[in-house]
Amino acid sequence: MSTTETSPPPDNLDSPAEIDTGRLDGASRLRIFTILVVIVLYTEVVPLQYTMVSAALQKMTKTFTNVGGNINWAVIILGLVGAAATPLIGKASDAWGKKKLFLATGVCFFVGCVICALTSSWTIFLIGRGLAAFSIASQVVAYGLIRDLIPRKYIPLGVGMIGAGLGFSGAIAPLIGGFLVDHYDWRAMFWFLAAFTLVLTPLVIWIVPETKLRVRERIDPFGAILLSAGALFTLLYLDNGQTWGWGRPSALAWLIGGVLMLVLFVVVEFNVSRPIMDMKLLVNPKVSLTLLMTAFGVGITAVQPLALGYMTQTPNQDGLRENVVQGVVAQAHQMTGMTLPANLVHVNFDPGYTYGNGFSMLGYALHVGIWAGLLGMVIGPFAGAMARKLGARIPAILAFSILTVSGIGFVVFHYSWITYLVLYLLAGIGFGFFYAAGPNLIIDAVPQEQQGISAGMLGVTMSMGSAVCMAVTTALLNNHPVKAHIDVMGHSTVQTIPQVFADRGYTLSFWVVLATTIVALIVAIVMRHGRSPATGGAEVANQG
Repeated sequence: MSTTETSPPPDNLDSPAEIDTGRLDGASRLRIFTILVVIVLYTEVVPLQYTMVSAALQKMTKTFTNVGGNINWAVIILGLVGAAATPLIGKASDAWGKKKLFLATGVCFFVGCVICALTSSWTIFLIGRGLAAFSIASQVVAYGLIRDLIPRKYIPLGVGMIGAGLGFSGAIAPLIGGFLVDHYDWRAMFWFLAAFTLVLTPLVIWIVPETKLRVRERIDPFGAILLSAGALFTLLYLDNGQTWGWGRPSALAWLIGGVLMLVLFVVVEFNVSRPIMDMKLLVNPKVSLTLLMTAFGVGITAVQPLALGYMTQTPNQDGLRENVVQGVVAQAHQMTGMTLPANLVHVNFDPGYTYGNGFSMLGYALHVGIWAGLLGMVIGPFAGAMARKLGARIPAILAFSILTVSGIGFVVFHYSWITYLVLYLLAGIGFGFFYAAGPNLIIDAVPQEQQGISAGMLGVTMSMGSAVCMAVTTALLNNHPVKAHIDVMGHSTVQTIPQVFADRGYTLSFWVVLATTIVALIVAIVMRHGRSPATGGAEVANQG
Protein backbone atom coordinates (compact mmCIF):
# COMPACT_ATOMS: atom_id res chain seq x y z
CA MET A 1 0.00 0.00 0.00
CA SER A 2 1.30 3.44 -0.86
CA THR A 3 1.98 6.02 1.83
CA THR A 4 1.79 9.75 1.67
CA GLU A 5 4.22 12.22 3.14
CA THR A 6 2.39 14.85 5.15
CA SER A 7 3.30 17.99 6.97
CA PRO A 8 1.46 19.68 9.86
CA PRO A 9 -1.28 21.61 8.13
CA PRO A 10 -1.00 25.38 8.33
CA ASP A 11 -3.84 27.46 9.65
CA ASN A 12 -4.96 28.77 6.28
CA LEU A 13 -5.91 25.42 4.79
CA ASP A 14 -9.54 24.63 4.17
CA SER A 15 -9.58 21.66 6.50
CA PRO A 16 -7.36 20.76 9.43
CA ALA A 17 -7.07 17.25 7.97
CA GLU A 18 -5.91 18.42 4.55
CA ILE A 19 -2.48 17.42 3.31
CA ASP A 20 0.02 20.24 2.86
CA THR A 21 0.69 20.44 -0.86
CA GLY A 22 2.29 23.88 -0.87
CA ARG A 23 -0.94 25.66 -1.76
CA LEU A 24 -0.37 29.38 -2.32
CA ASP A 25 -3.23 30.61 -0.17
CA GLY A 26 -1.40 33.76 0.90
CA ALA A 27 -0.04 34.66 -2.53
CA SER A 28 -1.12 37.74 -4.46
CA ARG A 29 -3.51 37.47 -7.36
CA LEU A 30 -0.71 38.60 -9.66
CA ARG A 31 1.50 35.69 -8.65
CA ILE A 32 -1.34 33.17 -8.81
CA PHE A 33 -2.44 34.19 -12.29
CA THR A 34 1.15 34.45 -13.52
CA ILE A 35 1.68 30.83 -12.47
CA LEU A 36 -1.58 29.83 -14.12
CA VAL A 37 -0.65 31.54 -17.39
CA VAL A 38 2.78 29.85 -17.51
CA ILE A 39 1.27 26.43 -16.77
CA VAL A 40 -1.40 26.90 -19.42
CA LEU A 41 1.09 28.10 -22.03
CA TYR A 42 3.35 25.12 -21.42
CA THR A 43 0.44 22.76 -22.09
CA GLU A 44 -0.32 24.56 -25.35
CA VAL A 45 2.14 22.35 -27.24
CA VAL A 46 -0.53 19.63 -27.19
CA PRO A 47 -3.30 21.45 -29.12
CA LEU A 48 -0.75 23.42 -31.14
CA GLN A 49 0.88 20.30 -32.54
CA TYR A 50 -2.43 18.53 -33.08
CA THR A 51 -4.07 21.44 -34.92
CA MET A 52 -1.01 22.30 -37.01
CA VAL A 53 -0.18 18.75 -38.07
CA SER A 54 -3.82 17.81 -38.75
CA ALA A 55 -4.21 20.77 -41.08
CA ALA A 56 -0.86 20.09 -42.83
CA LEU A 57 -1.25 16.35 -43.52
CA GLN A 58 -2.00 16.84 -47.21
CA LYS A 59 1.13 18.97 -47.63
CA MET A 60 3.27 16.38 -45.84
CA THR A 61 2.33 13.63 -48.30
CA LYS A 62 4.67 15.25 -50.82
CA THR A 63 7.57 14.10 -48.63
CA PHE A 64 6.12 10.78 -47.47
CA THR A 65 4.75 9.69 -50.83
CA ASN A 66 4.31 5.98 -50.11
CA VAL A 67 2.20 6.06 -46.93
CA GLY A 68 -1.14 6.99 -48.53
CA GLY A 69 -4.01 7.37 -46.07
CA ASN A 70 -1.76 6.17 -43.25
CA ILE A 71 -0.36 9.70 -43.14
CA ASN A 72 -3.05 10.13 -40.45
CA TRP A 73 -0.80 8.11 -38.13
CA ALA A 74 1.15 11.34 -37.68
CA VAL A 75 -1.83 12.27 -35.49
CA ILE A 76 -3.10 8.85 -34.37
CA ILE A 77 0.25 8.05 -32.73
CA LEU A 78 -0.31 10.94 -30.33
CA GLY A 79 -3.29 9.14 -28.84
CA LEU A 80 -1.55 5.77 -28.82
CA VAL A 81 1.66 6.84 -27.08
CA GLY A 82 -0.19 9.38 -24.98
CA ALA A 83 -2.50 6.67 -23.67
CA ALA A 84 0.44 4.54 -22.55
CA ALA A 85 2.57 7.38 -21.17
CA THR A 86 -0.08 9.44 -19.40
CA PRO A 87 -0.85 7.06 -16.50
CA LEU A 88 2.85 6.43 -15.89
CA ILE A 89 3.68 10.12 -15.91
CA GLY A 90 0.59 10.99 -13.86
CA LYS A 91 1.54 8.47 -11.21
CA ALA A 92 5.23 9.41 -11.33
CA SER A 93 4.26 13.04 -10.79
CA ASP A 94 2.64 12.06 -7.48
CA ALA A 95 5.77 10.15 -6.44
CA TRP A 96 8.59 12.35 -7.74
CA GLY A 97 7.09 15.82 -8.12
CA LYS A 98 4.67 17.31 -10.61
CA LYS A 99 6.93 20.14 -11.75
CA LYS A 100 9.77 17.70 -12.58
CA LEU A 101 7.50 15.54 -14.70
CA PHE A 102 5.90 18.62 -16.27
CA LEU A 103 9.33 19.72 -17.48
CA ALA A 104 10.23 16.18 -18.58
CA THR A 105 7.26 16.10 -20.96
CA GLY A 106 8.49 19.36 -22.47
CA VAL A 107 11.99 17.97 -23.03
CA CYS A 108 10.56 14.90 -24.78
CA PHE A 109 8.41 17.14 -26.96
CA PHE A 110 11.39 19.32 -27.90
CA VAL A 111 13.53 16.33 -28.91
CA GLY A 112 10.65 14.78 -30.86
CA CYS A 113 10.03 18.00 -32.82
CA VAL A 114 13.71 18.32 -33.75
CA ILE A 115 13.73 14.72 -35.02
CA CYS A 116 10.59 15.35 -37.11
CA ALA A 117 12.06 18.53 -38.57
CA LEU A 118 15.28 16.82 -39.67
CA THR A 119 14.09 13.54 -41.19
CA SER A 120 12.59 12.40 -44.47
CA SER A 121 12.13 8.82 -43.25
CA TRP A 122 8.57 7.92 -42.31
CA THR A 123 9.75 5.49 -39.63
CA ILE A 124 12.05 8.01 -37.97
CA PHE A 125 9.36 10.68 -38.29
CA LEU A 126 6.95 8.45 -36.36
CA ILE A 127 9.60 7.91 -33.69
CA GLY A 128 9.84 11.68 -33.34
CA ARG A 129 6.06 11.98 -33.15
CA GLY A 130 6.04 9.25 -30.51
CA LEU A 131 8.50 11.23 -28.37
CA ALA A 132 6.46 14.39 -28.87
CA ALA A 133 3.37 12.47 -27.74
CA PHE A 134 4.71 12.42 -24.18
CA SER A 135 3.54 16.03 -24.06
CA ILE A 136 -0.04 14.70 -23.95
CA ALA A 137 0.64 13.98 -20.28
CA SER A 138 1.55 17.63 -19.64
CA GLN A 139 -2.14 18.54 -19.42
CA VAL A 140 -2.74 15.83 -16.83
CA VAL A 141 0.20 17.04 -14.74
CA ALA A 142 -1.04 20.61 -15.17
CA TYR A 143 -4.36 19.72 -13.55
CA GLY A 144 -2.41 18.29 -10.61
CA LEU A 145 -0.24 21.39 -10.33
CA ILE A 146 -3.30 23.61 -10.33
CA ARG A 147 -5.04 21.50 -7.72
CA ASP A 148 -1.97 21.39 -5.44
CA LEU A 149 -0.79 25.01 -5.78
CA ILE A 150 -3.74 27.26 -6.54
CA PRO A 151 -6.17 28.42 -3.81
CA ARG A 152 -9.37 26.38 -3.87
CA LYS A 153 -11.62 29.17 -5.07
CA TYR A 154 -9.49 29.64 -8.21
CA ILE A 155 -9.19 25.96 -9.19
CA PRO A 156 -12.37 25.67 -11.35
CA LEU A 157 -11.36 28.89 -13.11
CA GLY A 158 -7.79 27.61 -13.55
CA VAL A 159 -9.05 24.40 -15.13
CA GLY A 160 -11.27 26.50 -17.37
CA MET A 161 -8.21 28.50 -18.41
CA ILE A 162 -6.66 25.30 -19.75
CA GLY A 163 -9.82 24.90 -21.81
CA ALA A 164 -9.40 28.50 -22.94
CA GLY A 165 -5.81 27.74 -23.82
CA LEU A 166 -7.00 24.94 -26.06
CA GLY A 167 -9.20 27.47 -27.81
CA PHE A 168 -6.32 29.93 -28.07
CA SER A 169 -4.20 27.27 -29.77
CA GLY A 170 -7.08 26.31 -31.99
CA ALA A 171 -7.18 29.93 -33.12
CA ILE A 172 -3.50 30.70 -33.63
CA ALA A 173 -2.20 27.27 -34.70
CA PRO A 174 -3.83 27.32 -38.16
CA LEU A 175 -2.56 30.86 -38.73
CA ILE A 176 1.02 30.14 -37.67
CA GLY A 177 1.07 26.71 -39.29
CA GLY A 178 -0.50 28.05 -42.48
CA PHE A 179 2.02 30.87 -42.79
CA LEU A 180 4.98 28.56 -42.14
CA VAL A 181 3.84 25.78 -44.48
CA ASP A 182 2.73 28.08 -47.30
CA HIS A 183 5.88 30.22 -47.22
CA TYR A 184 8.50 27.67 -46.17
CA ASP A 185 7.82 23.96 -45.65
CA TRP A 186 5.99 21.65 -43.24
CA ARG A 187 9.26 21.21 -41.33
CA ALA A 188 9.06 24.84 -40.26
CA MET A 189 6.09 23.91 -38.04
CA PHE A 190 8.25 21.57 -36.00
CA TRP A 191 11.06 24.12 -35.67
CA PHE A 192 8.49 26.61 -34.38
CA LEU A 193 7.11 24.11 -31.86
CA ALA A 194 10.62 23.25 -30.68
CA ALA A 195 11.45 26.95 -30.26
CA PHE A 196 8.15 27.54 -28.41
CA THR A 197 9.08 24.86 -25.89
CA LEU A 198 12.65 26.09 -25.59
CA VAL A 199 11.49 29.60 -24.68
CA LEU A 200 8.86 28.51 -22.16
CA THR A 201 10.92 25.91 -20.28
CA PRO A 202 13.00 28.48 -18.33
CA LEU A 203 9.77 30.30 -17.38
CA VAL A 204 8.37 27.10 -15.87
CA ILE A 205 11.64 26.56 -13.98
CA TRP A 206 11.70 30.10 -12.55
CA ILE A 207 8.01 30.84 -11.94
CA VAL A 208 6.15 27.60 -11.14
CA PRO A 209 6.93 26.16 -7.67
CA GLU A 210 7.11 22.44 -6.99
CA THR A 211 4.33 20.87 -4.97
CA LYS A 212 4.98 19.25 -1.58
CA LEU A 213 2.69 16.27 -2.11
CA ARG A 214 4.56 12.96 -2.50
CA VAL A 215 3.16 9.45 -2.68
CA ARG A 216 5.80 6.80 -1.93
CA GLU A 217 5.42 3.92 -4.37
CA ARG A 218 7.22 2.10 -7.15
CA ILE A 219 6.31 2.71 -10.77
CA ASP A 220 5.46 -0.57 -12.55
CA PRO A 221 5.73 -0.24 -16.36
CA PHE A 222 4.30 -3.70 -17.14
CA GLY A 223 0.75 -2.39 -17.29
CA ALA A 224 1.81 0.39 -19.67
CA ILE A 225 3.37 -2.18 -22.01
CA LEU A 226 0.16 -4.21 -22.09
CA LEU A 227 -1.96 -1.08 -22.59
CA SER A 228 0.16 0.35 -25.42
CA ALA A 229 0.60 -2.99 -27.22
CA GLY A 230 -3.09 -3.86 -26.91
CA ALA A 231 -4.12 -0.42 -28.16
CA LEU A 232 -1.61 -0.57 -31.04
CA PHE A 233 -2.83 -3.95 -32.30
CA THR A 234 -6.48 -2.91 -32.04
CA LEU A 235 -5.92 0.41 -33.81
CA LEU A 236 -3.92 -1.25 -36.59
CA TYR A 237 -6.85 -3.57 -37.22
CA LEU A 238 -9.36 -0.70 -37.25
CA ASP A 239 -7.12 1.35 -39.52
CA ASN A 240 -6.19 -1.38 -42.02
CA GLY A 241 -9.10 -3.83 -41.78
CA GLN A 242 -10.51 -2.81 -45.15
CA THR A 243 -7.18 -3.42 -46.89
CA TRP A 244 -6.40 -6.63 -45.02
CA GLY A 245 -9.96 -7.97 -45.11
CA TRP A 246 -12.04 -7.53 -41.95
CA GLY A 247 -12.79 -11.23 -41.58
CA ARG A 248 -9.48 -12.75 -42.68
CA PRO A 249 -7.78 -14.80 -39.94
CA SER A 250 -4.49 -12.92 -40.38
CA ALA A 251 -6.32 -9.61 -39.85
CA LEU A 252 -8.47 -10.86 -36.98
CA ALA A 253 -5.30 -12.03 -35.22
CA TRP A 254 -4.34 -8.39 -34.69
CA LEU A 255 -7.73 -7.58 -33.18
CA ILE A 256 -7.86 -10.68 -31.00
CA GLY A 257 -4.30 -10.15 -29.80
CA GLY A 258 -5.02 -6.50 -29.00
CA VAL A 259 -8.22 -7.25 -27.11
CA LEU A 260 -6.57 -10.06 -25.13
CA MET A 261 -3.75 -7.75 -24.07
CA LEU A 262 -6.22 -5.06 -23.01
CA VAL A 263 -8.17 -7.63 -20.98
CA LEU A 264 -4.93 -8.86 -19.42
CA PHE A 265 -4.07 -5.24 -18.63
CA VAL A 266 -7.32 -4.89 -16.67
CA VAL A 267 -6.70 -8.17 -14.83
CA VAL A 268 -3.15 -7.14 -13.92
CA GLU A 269 -4.25 -3.70 -12.75
CA PHE A 270 -6.86 -5.21 -10.46
CA ASN A 271 -4.33 -7.55 -8.84
CA VAL A 272 -1.02 -5.68 -8.55
CA SER A 273 -0.38 -3.70 -5.40
CA ARG A 274 0.72 -0.57 -7.26
CA PRO A 275 -1.23 -0.30 -10.55
CA ILE A 276 -0.53 2.47 -13.03
CA MET A 277 -4.32 2.82 -13.36
CA ASP A 278 -6.27 2.11 -10.21
CA MET A 279 -9.16 0.04 -11.52
CA LYS A 280 -10.75 0.15 -8.09
CA LEU A 281 -11.43 3.82 -8.73
CA LEU A 282 -13.81 2.68 -11.45
CA VAL A 283 -16.10 1.31 -8.74
CA ASN A 284 -16.72 4.95 -7.86
CA PRO A 285 -19.44 6.11 -10.30
CA LYS A 286 -18.13 9.66 -10.06
CA VAL A 287 -14.95 8.48 -11.79
CA SER A 288 -16.34 5.76 -14.05
CA LEU A 289 -19.15 7.85 -15.53
CA THR A 290 -16.85 10.84 -16.08
CA LEU A 291 -14.39 8.61 -17.95
CA LEU A 292 -17.18 6.94 -19.95
CA MET A 293 -18.58 10.32 -20.92
CA THR A 294 -15.14 11.53 -21.97
CA ALA A 295 -14.29 8.37 -23.95
CA PHE A 296 -17.39 8.76 -26.11
CA GLY A 297 -17.43 12.55 -26.26
CA VAL A 298 -13.86 13.35 -27.26
CA GLY A 299 -13.98 11.80 -30.74
CA ILE A 300 -15.89 14.63 -32.39
CA THR A 301 -13.28 17.14 -31.19
CA ALA A 302 -10.63 15.20 -33.14
CA VAL A 303 -12.50 14.30 -36.32
CA GLN A 304 -14.22 17.59 -37.20
CA PRO A 305 -11.05 19.73 -37.52
CA LEU A 306 -9.22 16.92 -39.34
CA ALA A 307 -12.03 16.54 -41.88
CA LEU A 308 -12.38 20.28 -42.44
CA GLY A 309 -8.64 20.63 -43.02
CA TYR A 310 -8.80 17.94 -45.70
CA MET A 311 -12.01 19.07 -47.36
CA THR A 312 -11.27 22.77 -47.68
CA GLN A 313 -7.70 22.27 -48.92
CA THR A 314 -8.75 19.79 -51.61
CA PRO A 315 -9.38 21.37 -55.05
CA ASN A 316 -12.90 21.12 -56.41
CA GLN A 317 -13.51 18.61 -59.20
CA ASP A 318 -12.68 21.07 -62.00
CA GLY A 319 -9.46 22.10 -60.30
CA LEU A 320 -8.47 18.49 -59.63
CA ARG A 321 -9.28 17.51 -63.23
CA GLU A 322 -7.00 20.27 -64.48
CA ASN A 323 -4.22 19.06 -62.16
CA VAL A 324 -4.57 15.49 -63.45
CA VAL A 325 -4.51 16.63 -67.08
CA GLN A 326 -1.39 18.71 -66.48
CA GLY A 327 0.23 15.72 -64.81
CA VAL A 328 -0.51 13.47 -67.80
CA VAL A 329 0.81 16.09 -70.23
CA ALA A 330 4.00 16.52 -68.18
CA GLN A 331 4.52 12.75 -67.94
CA ALA A 332 4.05 12.33 -71.70
CA HIS A 333 6.58 15.07 -72.39
CA GLN A 334 9.08 13.48 -70.02
CA MET A 335 8.70 10.06 -71.67
CA THR A 336 8.58 11.09 -75.35
CA GLY A 337 9.89 14.64 -75.50
CA MET A 338 6.71 15.63 -77.34
CA THR A 339 3.98 17.98 -76.16
CA LEU A 340 0.62 16.27 -75.77
CA PRO A 341 -2.33 18.64 -76.42
CA ALA A 342 -4.37 18.94 -73.22
CA ASN A 343 -7.66 18.63 -75.14
CA LEU A 344 -6.79 15.02 -75.97
CA VAL A 345 -6.78 14.07 -72.28
CA HIS A 346 -10.20 13.28 -70.83
CA VAL A 347 -10.63 12.74 -67.10
CA ASN A 348 -13.69 11.55 -65.18
CA PHE A 349 -13.89 10.81 -61.47
CA ASP A 350 -15.57 7.76 -59.99
CA PRO A 351 -17.06 8.51 -57.57
CA GLY A 352 -17.22 12.26 -57.75
CA TYR A 353 -17.32 14.55 -54.73
CA THR A 354 -19.07 17.78 -53.82
CA TYR A 355 -16.56 19.48 -51.51
CA GLY A 356 -13.27 21.24 -52.23
CA ASN A 357 -12.14 24.84 -52.15
CA GLY A 358 -8.44 24.54 -52.95
CA PHE A 359 -7.52 26.73 -49.97
CA SER A 360 -3.92 27.02 -48.96
CA MET A 361 -3.26 26.07 -45.35
CA LEU A 362 -3.29 29.75 -44.40
CA GLY A 363 -6.49 30.18 -46.41
CA TYR A 364 -8.07 27.34 -44.44
CA ALA A 365 -7.01 29.05 -41.22
CA LEU A 366 -8.50 32.42 -42.17
CA HIS A 367 -11.72 31.03 -43.60
CA VAL A 368 -12.44 28.28 -41.08
CA GLY A 369 -9.74 27.17 -38.68
CA ILE A 370 -9.29 30.04 -36.24
CA TRP A 371 -12.88 30.91 -35.43
CA ALA A 372 -13.93 27.87 -33.42
CA GLY A 373 -10.74 28.21 -31.40
CA LEU A 374 -11.50 31.82 -30.58
CA LEU A 375 -14.94 30.87 -29.29
CA GLY A 376 -13.47 28.04 -27.22
CA MET A 377 -10.99 30.49 -25.71
CA VAL A 378 -13.84 32.70 -24.51
CA ILE A 379 -16.05 29.85 -23.33
CA GLY A 380 -13.39 27.95 -21.31
CA PRO A 381 -13.10 30.35 -18.33
CA PHE A 382 -16.83 31.03 -18.48
CA ALA A 383 -17.50 27.28 -18.23
CA GLY A 384 -15.06 27.03 -15.30
CA ALA A 385 -16.91 29.83 -13.48
CA MET A 386 -20.21 28.11 -14.26
CA ALA A 387 -18.88 24.87 -12.76
CA ARG A 388 -18.01 26.74 -9.58
CA LYS A 389 -21.52 28.19 -9.33
CA LEU A 390 -23.72 25.39 -10.66
CA GLY A 391 -21.55 22.27 -10.76
CA ALA A 392 -19.52 20.78 -13.62
CA ARG A 393 -22.37 18.57 -14.86
CA ILE A 394 -24.19 21.55 -16.40
CA PRO A 395 -21.23 22.56 -18.62
CA ALA A 396 -20.89 18.87 -19.63
CA ILE A 397 -24.55 18.68 -20.67
CA LEU A 398 -24.25 21.96 -22.56
CA ALA A 399 -21.06 20.74 -24.25
CA PHE A 400 -22.54 17.54 -25.64
CA SER A 401 -25.90 19.11 -26.47
CA ILE A 402 -24.15 21.72 -28.60
CA LEU A 403 -21.74 19.18 -30.12
CA THR A 404 -24.68 16.91 -30.97
CA VAL A 405 -26.41 19.73 -32.85
CA SER A 406 -23.16 20.48 -34.69
CA GLY A 407 -22.70 16.78 -35.48
CA ILE A 408 -26.22 16.52 -36.89
CA GLY A 409 -25.49 19.48 -39.13
CA PHE A 410 -22.33 17.86 -40.50
CA VAL A 411 -24.33 14.73 -41.36
CA VAL A 412 -27.43 16.39 -42.81
CA PHE A 413 -26.19 19.39 -44.81
CA HIS A 414 -24.40 19.05 -48.13
CA TYR A 415 -20.93 20.52 -48.24
CA SER A 416 -20.54 24.26 -48.18
CA TRP A 417 -17.58 25.72 -46.35
CA ILE A 418 -19.76 28.56 -45.06
CA THR A 419 -22.34 26.12 -43.66
CA TYR A 420 -19.62 23.97 -42.13
CA LEU A 421 -17.98 27.08 -40.66
CA VAL A 422 -21.22 27.93 -38.83
CA LEU A 423 -21.46 24.37 -37.54
CA TYR A 424 -17.80 24.39 -36.53
CA LEU A 425 -18.32 27.67 -34.66
CA LEU A 426 -21.07 25.91 -32.74
CA ALA A 427 -18.64 23.07 -32.03
CA GLY A 428 -16.09 25.57 -30.73
CA ILE A 429 -18.55 26.58 -28.01
CA GLY A 430 -19.04 22.91 -27.18
CA PHE A 431 -15.27 22.32 -27.02
CA GLY A 432 -14.90 25.12 -24.48
CA PHE A 433 -17.56 23.65 -22.19
CA PHE A 434 -16.22 20.11 -22.58
CA TYR A 435 -12.59 20.84 -21.70
CA ALA A 436 -13.65 22.73 -18.58
CA ALA A 437 -16.21 20.15 -17.40
CA GLY A 438 -14.24 16.89 -17.53
CA PRO A 439 -11.21 17.89 -15.41
CA ASN A 440 -13.40 19.64 -12.83
CA LEU A 441 -15.52 16.50 -12.49
CA ILE A 442 -12.39 14.39 -11.89
CA ILE A 443 -10.84 16.87 -9.44
CA ASP A 444 -14.00 16.79 -7.32
CA ALA A 445 -14.23 13.00 -7.49
CA VAL A 446 -11.02 11.84 -5.78
CA PRO A 447 -8.78 12.87 -2.87
CA GLN A 448 -5.69 14.87 -3.75
CA GLU A 449 -3.24 12.00 -3.18
CA GLN A 450 -5.00 10.18 -6.05
CA GLN A 451 -5.10 13.23 -8.30
CA GLY A 452 -2.16 12.17 -10.45
CA ILE A 453 -3.46 8.67 -11.15
CA SER A 454 -7.07 9.79 -11.70
CA ALA A 455 -6.00 12.61 -14.02
CA GLY A 456 -3.82 10.04 -15.77
CA MET A 457 -6.90 7.87 -16.28
CA LEU A 458 -8.72 10.89 -17.74
CA GLY A 459 -5.78 11.49 -20.07
CA VAL A 460 -5.76 7.85 -21.20
CA THR A 461 -9.48 8.03 -21.88
CA MET A 462 -9.15 11.19 -23.97
CA SER A 463 -6.14 9.83 -25.90
CA MET A 464 -7.74 6.47 -26.62
CA GLY A 465 -11.11 7.98 -27.52
CA SER A 466 -9.45 10.33 -30.01
CA ALA A 467 -7.18 7.63 -31.43
CA VAL A 468 -10.01 5.14 -31.97
CA CYS A 469 -12.21 7.68 -33.76
CA MET A 470 -9.25 8.82 -35.87
CA ALA A 471 -8.41 5.22 -36.82
CA VAL A 472 -12.04 4.50 -37.76
CA THR A 473 -12.15 7.72 -39.80
CA THR A 474 -8.93 6.77 -41.59
CA ALA A 475 -10.36 3.35 -42.43
CA LEU A 476 -13.63 4.84 -43.72
CA LEU A 477 -11.85 7.40 -45.87
CA ASN A 478 -9.41 4.85 -47.29
CA ASN A 479 -12.39 2.64 -48.13
CA HIS A 480 -13.92 5.41 -50.26
CA PRO A 481 -11.15 6.73 -52.52
CA VAL A 482 -11.71 8.90 -55.56
CA LYS A 483 -10.41 7.32 -58.77
CA ALA A 484 -9.62 9.15 -61.99
CA HIS A 485 -10.52 7.42 -65.26
CA ILE A 486 -8.06 8.88 -67.76
CA ASP A 487 -8.56 8.49 -71.52
CA VAL A 488 -5.82 9.58 -73.95
CA MET A 489 -6.69 8.92 -77.60
CA GLY A 490 -8.53 5.71 -76.80
CA HIS A 491 -6.04 4.43 -74.21
CA SER A 492 -7.64 4.27 -70.76
CA THR A 493 -6.08 4.03 -67.32
CA VAL A 494 -7.46 4.27 -63.79
CA GLN A 495 -5.57 6.19 -61.13
CA THR A 496 -6.42 6.52 -57.42
CA ILE A 497 -6.10 10.15 -56.35
CA PRO A 498 -4.10 10.35 -53.10
CA GLN A 499 -5.69 12.14 -50.13
CA VAL A 500 -8.96 12.79 -51.99
CA PHE A 501 -11.96 10.83 -50.72
CA ALA A 502 -15.58 10.39 -51.73
CA ASP A 503 -18.37 12.19 -49.89
CA ARG A 504 -19.56 8.93 -48.35
CA GLY A 505 -16.27 8.42 -46.48
CA TYR A 506 -16.69 11.75 -44.70
CA THR A 507 -20.42 11.28 -44.11
CA LEU A 508 -19.89 7.90 -42.46
CA SER A 509 -17.17 9.42 -40.26
CA PHE A 510 -19.55 12.18 -39.20
CA TRP A 511 -22.21 9.57 -38.39
CA VAL A 512 -19.75 7.69 -36.16
CA VAL A 513 -18.78 10.71 -34.07
CA LEU A 514 -22.39 11.90 -33.90
CA ALA A 515 -23.35 8.54 -32.38
CA THR A 516 -20.52 8.66 -29.83
CA THR A 517 -21.42 12.24 -28.89
CA ILE A 518 -25.05 11.28 -28.24
CA VAL A 519 -23.86 8.51 -25.92
CA ALA A 520 -21.73 11.07 -24.04
CA LEU A 521 -24.72 13.39 -23.73
CA ILE A 522 -26.86 10.60 -22.25
CA VAL A 523 -24.15 9.79 -19.70
CA ALA A 524 -23.84 13.47 -18.73
CA ILE A 525 -27.60 13.72 -18.21
CA VAL A 526 -27.92 10.62 -16.01
CA MET A 527 -24.80 11.10 -13.86
CA ARG A 528 -25.38 12.36 -10.32
CA HIS A 529 -21.83 13.65 -9.87
CA GLY A 530 -21.24 17.35 -10.53
CA ARG A 531 -24.67 18.57 -9.50
CA SER A 532 -23.28 20.68 -6.66
CA PRO A 533 -20.88 23.59 -7.18
CA ALA A 534 -17.30 22.59 -8.01
CA THR A 535 -14.99 23.07 -5.03
CA GLY A 536 -11.58 22.34 -6.52
CA GLY A 537 -11.43 19.13 -4.51
CA ALA A 538 -12.15 20.77 -1.14
CA GLU A 539 -15.27 18.70 -0.54
CA VAL A 540 -13.34 15.45 -1.08
CA ALA A 541 -10.52 16.67 1.18
CA ASN A 542 -12.98 17.56 3.93
CA GLN A 543 -14.66 14.17 3.64
CA GLY A 544 -11.24 12.53 4.00
